[in-house]
Amino acid sequence: MATVLIEDAGGVRTLTLNRPERRNALTPEMQLELIAAMEAVAKDNSVRVVVLTGAGEGFCGGLDLSVLQGMAGLSAAEYEADARRIARMFRVLYELSVPTIAAVNGHAVAGGTGLATLCDFTLAVPGAKFGYTEVRIGFVPALVSAYLTLQVGEKRARELLLTGRLFGAEEGYRLGLVTEVVAASDMAARVVELCGALVGNSPGSMARTKELLVGSNRAWLDEAIEAAVLMNGRVRETADFKEGIASFLEKRKPVWSVSDIAQVQEQATATASTNTEVLASPE
Repeated sequence: MATVLIEDAGGVRTLTLNRPERRNALTPEMQLELIAAMEAVAKDNSVRVVVLTGAGEGFCGGLDLSVLQGMAGLSAAEYEADARRIARMFRVLYELSVPTIAAVNGHAVAGGTGLATLCDFTLAVPGAKFGYTEVRIGFVPALVSAYLTLQVGEKRARELLLTGRLFGAEEGYRLGLVTEVVAASDMAARVVELCGALVGNSPGSMARTKELLVGSNRAWLDEAIEAAVLMNGRVRETADFKEGIASFLEKRKPVWSVSDIAQVQEQATATASTNTEVLASPE
C-alpha cells in the first residue's frame, strides 16, 4: 500500500497512516487503503489487536488540501460516492471484531478525530489536539455526528459540533473520547503493555463482547448514517460550502450566505408538517 504501512508482531497488527509530509491528511486513496487493511484484519484469525497511528508528528489532519480543491467540481453522484466511502471507513473501524487502539501522536482533526475516537482505546500525547471543525469552512460533520452522540450524549455533541472548536487531550479524556493521556516518551511502551493485556484475553469472548455492543446500536446507526450521507450530498450543493472551500484555499475570512439558512428553515418546516400529519393520523 502507498499510504498505509502494515506491520505484524505477536498478534498485533499496526496500521500507520503514512503521509507525514501532509500530516497524514486523508485522500480517497488512503481511505480505500485503510478500508482494505481493516477488512483484511476481519479475515485473518492471527490478528488479535489492531493499533492505528500516524507517521511523523501528526495523527491525521482531516481531508487533504488537494481533495478540498477538487470538491467544488464534483457531480452529485460523485459527492454521494465520496460520502459513502468515508462512511464505510468509519463503520468498518467501529465494527471491527478485534480490539482497536488509536495511538494519537499528534493532532487529529475533523476526520482524524473520527478515526482516533472510534477505536476501542484512544491513547493521546498531552500536546494532541482534536476537533470537529467542519462548520468553520461550510461543511457539516454529518458522518461523525452519530458516533459522537453515542459517545458523549447529544448535549455535549451539539456543543462540539456547532462550535467547531479544537480541544486538547486532557479535555478529550474528561469528555470520554480519550482513554488515557500518555507522555510521548511512554507511548510505545504503553501500547505494548495494553496490547499484551488484550492478547492474553479470549479472542472469541472479546469479539462477542464487541458484537453485543455494536449490535445494540446497529439499527439506529444504519438510519443515522444514511441520513448523514444524504446530508453530505445536500450541503455540497450550497453556497456556504462553495464559499467555505474558496475562503479556505484563498486564506481569507468566509462571507456566509443567509439564503442557506432560509433553505434549511423551509426543509425543517416541511419535515415538521409531515411529522404532524403522521401523529394526527388515526393509525
